Amino acid sequence: MNLLDIKDPQFLKDLSFKELNELAEEIRSFLIENIAKTGGHLASNLGVVELTLAIHRVFNSPVDRIVFDVGHQSYIHKILTGRAKDFKTLRKFEGLSGYQKRKESVHDHWEAGHSSTAIAAISGFEVSRKENGEVYKNIAVVGDGSLNSGLSFEALNFLGHSGLQPIIVLNDNDRSISKNVGRLNKLLNKMRSSKFYAFAKKSKRKWPKFFYGLKVRLANTIRGFANNFTIFDELGFSYYGPIDGHDIKALIKFLEIAKNKNKPIVLHVVTTKGKGYEHSENDQFGTWHGVKPFDVETGKPITQNKENMTSWSNIISNYIFQRAKLNEQLKVIVPAMIIGSGFSEFQEKYPEKIIDVGICEAFSVCFSAALSEKYDVFLPIYSSFLQRAYDQIVHDLTRQDLKIVIGIDRAGIVGADGDTHQGIYDIAFLKHIPNIEIIQPSNAVEAWQLLDYAFNHTNHSVAIRYSKNKINVYQMEKYKPIDKPTWLSYDHHGFVNLIAYGDNFTRMKKYIDNNQLKINLYNALFIKPMDETVLKDIVNSQLTTYVLEDVTKISGLGSSILEFLSDNDLKLDLKIIGLPDEFIDHGSQEEIYKKYHLDEESIIKKILG
Repeated sequence: MNLLDIKDPQFLKDLSFKELNELAEEIRSFLIENIAKTGGHLASNLGVVELTLAIHRVFNSPVDRIVFDVGHQSYIHKILTGRAKDFKTLRKFEGLSGYQKRKESVHDHWEAGHSSTAIAAISGFEVSRKENGEVYKNIAVVGDGSLNSGLSFEALNFLGHSGLQPIIVLNDNDRSISKNVGRLNKLLNKMRSSKFYAFAKKSKRKWPKFFYGLKVRLANTIRGFANNFTIFDELGFSYYGPIDGHDIKALIKFLEIAKNKNKPIVLHVVTTKGKGYEHSENDQFGTWHGVKPFDVETGKPITQNKENMTSWSNIISNYIFQRAKLNEQLKVIVPAMIIGSGFSEFQEKYPEKIIDVGICEAFSVCFSAALSEKYDVFLPIYSSFLQRAYDQIVHDLTRQDLKIVIGIDRAGIVGADGDTHQGIYDIAFLKHIPNIEIIQPSNAVEAWQLLDYAFNHTNHSVAIRYSKNKINVYQMEKYKPIDKPTWLSYDHHGFVNLIAYGDNFTRMKKYIDNNQLKINLYNALFIKPMDETVLKDIVNSQLTTYVLEDVTKISGLGSSILEFLSDNDLKLDLKIIGLPDEFIDHGSQEEIYKKYHLDEESIIKKILG
């Protein structure tokens, strides 16, 4: 069938099992063909094709509410709800979101770019449904990696004794982005490898429909009599599974059982991440979780990295790699992002020095704070994920004045992942907390200088920000130590000052130098504490001064300078250039800068008039 003609999922109810399986293959081909052009989350969606078809066959969206955790596995849901025609714009500026998006469709009831919110969300939907006397089902499709989070456990604990009737579909593929970790993963492995599941998967085609369903129910009954309870049974759920997540007939059967039960249900569905595309199906490292445009035949990216360019993540991880050679008391704590944070090589070389705690950001901070008593700790974590650990930063880390170094990866505008991932709030929620410093390099040499400062020259925790961008490979012969809060100044005999930091400083310096503009430029390596000596020189110049943020104008570096002026009874014509007080949607960094007049030309026009 033509996927572009799909308006809503009602047509699925008239299809035979053979037609449903044929549709699954059409959807896989469509996903591979389109994501190869746009980029996006490929492997996770290839793994839930049959599962999403079965859910929409059994339930009645949008009356029944289907919530995906995380929302990046909702591509098939988007196709079945009439958005296939828009896939050429997937994750592009003003195009289709890579996640569920309420403004896109009445079928999208919840938005999530971070994991582990779905069970909590349907808890709220369930209470609302019951108290308003409404009749519909709430279904959460939850990856096994998302169960590691405390938020998921809190929601499970609530629902198990609530008298509500949620349906939780556990999409178990043994991976989040990379391999899952922890005791819960081992329990799921045990359930997944049970003799019954292996027998059922092997023999199901030989059993008549009635006896196959009876066999599964009998197995669950026997499991109960033998006290072979799962963690879900103990929490008050009726557990069914494991179920082959690529057998549409079996999925529909168990989803119908769940639909007709008036109690909390967990369906444990085993899927293969990346199924149907050899490169992603065989991926053991998470390379195919989120991809840039690629060649379908070879699996190679269409655009290669420029020579002598590397990611900020690699610059930072290389420093930690070199430091580990000399420091026996170094620990790297990673919340499920070893590959994305650039620590794959480190893990291979120093497996005893790195700990992956899974999708548990709050735990990672508290855990790291306690480790810091005996170890130098580096915690790389995406800016938008660090939001989830705010209380631990305040209560457990800085309040006790314990010292770790936090690598704030993906700081600033990240692009295609959109408003759930933009790293534009970390300065605001960190800078008002005592006993933490915030730094940001503009090149690789400064990164090493600042990391040396963080580990060797301060007694407080330090957050070092760095973006998703690529930068030039560095030459370390220019290295000079930094042992105190430092800003660098570049006098262009100008009639106006510009203060910037990080990648913003780099791009503005290049533009100003290339165009020989009379703008005095300052590189604010320290966002907190500031270099008050240089700042006083700026005040003494009495030149109009602009501060360029890569975060929201509210509570950025510019706000700190205004506070400094107020505290010291100083006057300066200060103007702040930054992002507005709104959530920033998806698009390339260049497109977003252009939209908000933060491209180089617009900034210079604002400064020089």
